Amino acid sequence: MPIYEYLCKQCGNQFEYLLLRSSAPARCPNCESAGLEQLISHCAVHSESTTQAHLSAAHRQAAAARNHRLREEHQSLHEHFEDQATGAHPPPAKDGDGGSG
Repeated sequence: MPIYEYLCKQCGNQFEYLLLRSSAPARCPNCESAGLEQLISHCAVHSESTTQAHLSAAHRQAAAARNHRLREEHQSLHEHFEDQATGAHPPPAKDGDGGSG
């Protein structure tokens, strides 16, 4: 499906238009002018290798985010249990402070 870029000569609006066999001729969506200049636009390339490269990059990003989240949870658990451990037990008794002897 070809998508063309146009520049309206009347109002200067730049827009894209999907051109199908059943489509009406392109008109500016701002001013409805038919006085348009078709622009040279970048093409999109699709291949199996680019698809795989994008998929691999997305997997790496997801894995990195997952690992980061797990490290943060692990650190949080360490901090939580260290706080509980220091608060749950009184400090050790010094020699001669009522110990059996």
